[in-house]
Amino acid sequence: MAIHGLWVINKAGGLVYQRNFGEGLPGLTSNEYLVLAGTLHGIHAITSRLSPTGPSSGAQVIEGETFKMTIMLTATGTKFVLLTSLAETTADVVLQKVYEVYADAVMKNPFHTPEMPIRSDGFDRKITALLG
Repeated sequence: MAIHGLWVINKAGGLVYQRNFGEGLPGLTSNEYLVLAGTLHGIHAITSRLSPTGPSSGAQVIEGETFKMTIMLTATGTKFVLLTSLAETTADVVLQKVYEVYADAVMKNPFHTPEMPIRSDGFDRKITALLG
């Protein structure tokens, strides 16, 4: 299982959490990550309107030549994005577990302001335990 990165994007398209795992991703600046998250948010919004058969939740998987992005949209509009190798088959299950960790460690934290960057050591520790 090769997981390269995890992003959490708020409902306005702002990157509130970003973490790389291993050496699979190039070193980008924080501004570059913010631009990528905003662009992905826009692409996701457009793809939710493109379905010829009715309402859609937008793109769920975007594949490149060497990587795959799996996107999970929550009921509140928060997006969880997992960057993996093409061979990864359990990304949906992993994202669901990340969402459960987010709900327990971030949303139950009385000191966290919704839609703001996630600065929680407990969340980081649980993500490290889950993803490595």
